[in-house]
Amino acid sequence: MPRAHGVTALATAALLALPLAAGAAPAPDDGPGLPLGAADLQETRHTEAVAPGVTLTRIVRGDAEATYPWTVEVSVPAGSGSPDPDAPATALRDRASAEEVVAELRAAGLDARTEEVRTQPTVDFAGGSLGWRVRVGSFTDRAAADAAREQVVAAGHRGSTLSTAWDADGEEDRGPWRIDVLTVDPRHFRGELAASVGPDVERRETTSELAALSGALAAVNGGFFVLDPRAGAPGDPAGVSVVDGELLSEPVGDRPALLLRPDARRTEVERLTWEGELRTGGTRLPLDGVNRVPGLVRNCGGLDDLPTSLPLHDTTCTDPDELVVFTGTYAATTPAGPGTEVVLDAGGRVVEVRGERGGPVPEGGRTVQATGDLAPVLRGLVEEGGRLDVRTTLHDEEGRPVHPTRYPAVVNGGPELVRDGARHVTVAADGMVHPDNPSFYYGWAHKRNPRTLAGVDAQGRLVLVTADGRSTDALGLSIPEAADVAVGLGLREALNLDGGGSTAMVVGDRLLTVPSDAAGERPVGDAVLVLPGRS
Repeated sequence: MPRAHGVTALATAALLALPLAAGAAPAPDDGPGLPLGAADLQETRHTEAVAPGVTLTRIVRGDAEATYPWTVEVSVPAGSGSPDPDAPATALRDRASAEEVVAELRAAGLDARTEEVRTQPTVDFAGGSLGWRVRVGSFTDRAAADAAREQVVAAGHRGSTLSTAWDADGEEDRGPWRIDVLTVDPRHFRGELAASVGPDVERRETTSELAALSGALAAVNGGFFVLDPRAGAPGDPAGVSVVDGELLSEPVGDRPALLLRPDARRTEVERLTWEGELRTGGTRLPLDGVNRVPGLVRNCGGLDDLPTSLPLHDTTCTDPDELVVFTGTYAATTPAGPGTEVVLDAGGRVVEVRGERGGPVPEGGRTVQATGDLAPVLRGLVEEGGRLDVRTTLHDEEGRPVHPTRYPAVVNGGPELVRDGARHVTVAADGMVHPDNPSFYYGWAHKRNPRTLAGVDAQGRLVLVTADGRSTDALGLSIPEAADVAVGLGLREALNLDGGGSTAMVVGDRLLTVPSDAAGERPVGDAVLVLPGRS
């Protein structure tokens, strides 16, 4: 975890009241408005200084009084003409299945309809028709839509109440959008950039808590992470993570990541891969992962994963035979279970061979867990007092090593949004397109949600962006809209970070974003921190 810095809320509040420093470049708040909604929308921008080289811009675009109909979206089971009539209900199906549901709902006296959902193409996804959805009614307020939903349930179907403002189907939508932009200019910045997973990898903390633990001037939520214990250890980054120069989690395939230096110079959005292996004597064995529960691979993209070794977002792949290395940052104890665990001291000497997995990691040392067919293999390779060399290397798109000493903070994300200053959305390569489930892309990428994105502009400034959503006061962004916003802000490289209920921006002791989870600000896996300079 990054070291603590003594920054009081009062001191930060004083910084926020400062005007922009003389000679400091402003945040991206001049020039044309954002390419969201109708061209004639009003847009306001307010910029304030957070610290030397750090500015915060609040962008509000659209009509605060804009109204949109409410409706009920009905889950559509596979119909009689489907090749798999036992398939579970989803939001989208083929037209015949959707029309069968509409007929049933109309027979029950409900105003049901089918709608085709068409989506924009990206650089690696053809877009076009995603399928057909079923909706009931068009209401002026949510209460009326909720009442219709009860009728849908009474008719034997499932559905959800939603505002059509979240559809992202209309280029003439009136908003409003509420977007916060945190800009770090390395020419004037005197603090440090860092990433944090909190006290350990295993547990989750809110972005506000991670910021407070490190005394950060500002923070945004980081990348994807494990949420469900059935998918691994909650809080474990589901993709590459480097904190304080230590690799804490391996990449998912070659998905993009945000690479940060403490001085904020040469920020990069880069596709990373990795190699990990164990060496002892003349034997070499490939590693499967770092600091995660063996056998559970969130977002897939590893070695010999099932059902796929390619990235597949929000999917937990499995692999019964794995070698996973653990550092002391993981947790108080490593995951317990059958298999073999080799305990190494700081010099790589074997100090213990455990017949079952689970136990503490020695200070400065590591452990290696083996499951399935690899458990007896590892057990036969080592003995107490012997040596086991653990090697891990990150590589960029050109295959060159990326040394954590050069980029001691790395945060995972996806899809890529902008490359060379132009929209470059890679939803298929990064696993957001599920070929057998168009409903996933529909809900995750096509529809508007809260979003967090990050990138670097032509002046070399780090730009961190959050967009509130899932509200009629702030519509959120689709993934294509997020790319448009990044381009509109002048970013030359950008990627999507975790969003939805995870989206959070903190400045001082203020949570600027409005949590979309009913429970409030969501605990997350990691965060990007803007720290003050050393005192």
